Amino acid sequence: MKQKGFDYLKKITAVDYTDRIEVLYFLYDTASAKSDIVKVVLNPTDPAVPSVLRLYKSADWYERELAEMFGVKITGRRTKRLLLEKWNGVDAPLRKSFVWGSDYKKSGAD
Repeated sequence: MKQKGFDYLKKITAVDYTDRIEVLYFLYDTASAKSDIVKVVLNPTDPAVPSVLRLYKSADWYERELAEMFGVKITGRRTKRLLLEKWNGVDAPLRKSFVWGSDYKKSGAD
């Protein structure tokens, strides 16, 4: 997509459908003002995607959010720091399988 002129990554997000996780990359071509979405379907038991950080610098926080909130492994990343400093980094709160309550308290969050 970068070679086709989509030079800006606007957003990365995911949707948990229980039987699959879809990662969505929202791309933009600044020269022609065109947008496109790339969807990657993942197995929910071991979701992983390669990092696009070397192609799009704006992917940094979005990839970290995918890892923390959806439990998606981002392969090829050097930075492993958490966005939420009091989060345990294990549970994935935006997954449908996440149970709110006692799991959140274990993380040390206020």
